Amino acid sequence: MLPIKILGTGLYVPGKAIPNSELQALTGLEFKLDKLESKLGVFSRHMAHLRGIPETTADFATNAALNAIADAGLTGADIGLFIVGTDTPEYISPATSILVQGRIQKQETWASTFDVSASCASFTIAFDNAARIMATDSTIKYAVVVGVYNMPAYLRADDAFGYSLFADGAGAVVLGRNDGVDSNYTGSQLLTDGTQFDFIGVYAGGTKMPVTAEVIAGNQQGLLSLQPLPGDRNVKLWPKIVNKLLSKYDLTIKDVDHFIFTQINHSVITEVMSILGEPMSKTTTVMDKYGYTGSGCVPMAFHHAVTGGRIKRGDRVLFMASGAGLAVGSNLFVY
Repeated sequence: MLPIKILGTGLYVPGKAIPNSELQALTGLEFKLDKLESKLGVFSRHMAHLRGIPETTADFATNAALNAIADAGLTGADIGLFIVGTDTPEYISPATSILVQGRIQKQETWASTFDVSASCASFTIAFDNAARIMATDSTIKYAVVVGVYNMPAYLRADDAFGYSLFADGAGAVVLGRNDGVDSNYTGSQLLTDGTQFDFIGVYAGGTKMPVTAEVIAGNQQGLLSLQPLPGDRNVKLWPKIVNKLLSKYDLTIKDVDHFIFTQINHSVITEVMSILGEPMSKTTTVMDKYGYTGSGCVPMAFHHAVTGGRIKRGDRVLFMASGAGLAVGSNLFVY
């Protein structure tokens, strides 16, 4: 166990919520509403560009970080480590975390910054890194970890599925050292399968495929779904990883007070909780309000669980996030 605790949480989404009915009018696309609402559990979301709001990833991340810093009772000057978890960065280079530091601290400081890009597992892996860095460097008093998503920026105008599911948003936590015995960062369990890199992703814009006129003419830019993802992947994956994580620390399912999963499919979370033998009252879902916000969804759901009183100090919490590639990150801690 590491003597690191979450001091504050924050959330940010751009503009007024867009319900499913308005989304169809704004995009001119038709969606399979029955599946979207009854299976995926999505009823509304936030998208900056559909509201004419000139904000992107760094804006979302900065606002969520500032909200978390305020919730922790700190100022931007107190932060010694900024980590942003995302696969939709502001730029390929420099890192989005550098922009966030600059906007918050507005000058050169002794803070450290870096991004974690591991698809939708980026926040959970960033959280794990932050806790371990703080535990070994006593000069870092406070860290802010942000999960942020702006996948709508990569959607084609005719992508009905993408527009119905993906959305903008960011969640953040501020970490500090534990001043007692009631809170700690217990540990993590990671899993990777890089042979699945060519299922879904944004492939243009890197060194392999720079964005050129030919790439755009070939419709190869933006989000591409190259192979169908197995529909039962997370149903099989999440319980296995939950059990492996708990076994590392000699704990059982009943020792966990609350679970937060990747918010991509409500029916999958319901099935996984049933497999684990736990009631839905021990998890929080927010896809009904925000759609799917990738790396942002776990800290966003956590923020709602904390502010709504579903998670209290002393509760043992488990985060589970999986993303394309395949990358999986899980965290276990006592809030």
